[in-house]
Amino acid sequence: MKIIITGGAGFIGSNIARALLRREDVEKVTVLDNLLTGNIENLADILDDHRLEFVEGDIRNMDTCLKVFSGGDAICHQAALGSVPRSIKNPVLTNDHNITGTLNVFTAARDLDIKRVVYASSSSVYGDEANMPKVESRVGRPLSPYAVTKKVSELYADNFGALYDMEMFGLRYFNIFGPYQSPKGAYAAVIPLFVQAALSGQPATINGDGSFSRDFTYVDNAVQANINALFSKESTAYNQVYNVACGYRTNLNELWAMINTVLGTNIEVQYGPERPGDIPHSLADISKAETLLDYSPSVDIETGLKLTVAYLKNYFSKVN
Repeated sequence: MKIIITGGAGFIGSNIARALLRREDVEKVTVLDNLLTGNIENLADILDDHRLEFVEGDIRNMDTCLKVFSGGDAICHQAALGSVPRSIKNPVLTNDHNITGTLNVFTAARDLDIKRVVYASSSSVYGDEANMPKVESRVGRPLSPYAVTKKVSELYADNFGALYDMEMFGLRYFNIFGPYQSPKGAYAAVIPLFVQAALSGQPATINGDGSFSRDFTYVDNAVQANINALFSKESTAYNQVYNVACGYRTNLNELWAMINTVLGTNIEVQYGPERPGDIPHSLADISKAETLLDYSPSVDIETGLKLTVAYLKNYFSKVN
């Protein structure tokens, strides 16, 4: 297979690229990334693989999508502008990437007769739906522009599957973490920020009282879900959305304690105001993915944190 990964120089995309190149049934992996939030360094260890092609380009440009996707067998669409706070600050930019860009990806796939598209959605689509665990068929009102964009992507995917006989797989990620997730910038995710603080001997800042909880999911589990979807031959799995998580939750106070345990430290935490748009609690029912995608998360949060801390220790030793 020849597979295109949009956003393939980003955190999750680069991990997917690495995993695909370990497969003998993959002839070529083409990475398309505008490097706005991705980093070519995330691909440094595989850039010399003759099966990998890197193209710097933007999914907001339809001509770019058509040119890069030509000859492909499937698309793994990971490109997006993430972060709830960033979307609240700049909803237009988030919309441009996540809705206009995604519509370009889907349309280019249709025009080139590429049937299979696996795309990244988000647990943020559950919004104010209070019931837990989160079940794919039951969503609430989106609480941020980012959540709106991910919900719209799912609606477009449903349309494209029904109207154009395409095979669309939506993966609702629940707080993915792990190697190649950047700790830099104002919109860095919580785990790399917490680990960076702990490695520096500094207290982490928790927004709220630390009781908010998440179904933190190590990146290898998300990679498994993407690969299973890309190669699925189960027709009942097509044109569906799936929770990608571990099925248990950890609150932020517990997360900070776990990081201290991994590092052998005992650093106090400091608390700040709650962030607008944040969902208080998130827990996934993963039974649908287990049944239809043969998904089986293999790395728990404790193991994932150890692997992530080891990666970030090495990362900071190189940049400092």
